[in-house]
Amino acid sequence: MSATSTTRKVVGSLGVIGAAAAVAGMGTFGSFTDSTTPVATTINSGTVSIDLAKASTLDFAAADLIPGDSVTRTYTLKNDGSSDLGTISLASAATTSSVLTTDVINGLQLSVRSCPVAWTQSGNAFTCASGEKTLLTSGPAVSTGTLNAPASLVAGKSDNLAMTYALPLSAGNEFQGKQAAFSLTFTATQRTAPAAR
Repeated sequence: MSATSTTRKVVGSLGVIGAAAAVAGMGTFGSFTDSTTPVATTINSGTVSIDLAKASTLDFAAADLIPGDSVTRTYTLKNDGSSDLGTISLASAATTSSVLTTDVINGLQLSVRSCPVAWTQSGNAFTCASGEKTLLTSGPAVSTGTLNAPASLVAGKSDNLAMTYALPLSAGNEFQGKQAAFSLTFTATQRTAPAAR
């Protein structure tokens, strides 16, 4: 093999290596950059909270009801969270059951009314001095229902509630001497978040 042939092969190999190095180097290059001044951002999540305070001076208990009788007690329901609410529901569950709770037509009925001002109590009776009471929910004593547009959907607002259990006039002799007990629970649900803020 001649020296000239060997030289050509070496030069050719160096050319291939040089081309490969050039291709590899194409991914590395310098550039100018800039960035903004940092913007301080604080985001706080809201709180969903409601509180029920007893407003009347009477215990929520009654004995010897006859058809047509009712028992009413007043409470203040307050949205003490930082967020508006989507719904507030009331669950009335029987902890002691009888025909008073199982007969949804002739048994005990529950109604919840709201007054813009505190209810006025005279003996066992309660009246709304403003005359603008609103029926929030009504139905069988054992039920779960959403309150109809209570003021306490708005953060910081309250409802003056009058909760009434009534025994209908249609209750027959089979309702005599029966007993029922209830657990009342208000549940607040957050409002629907908008798509973007």
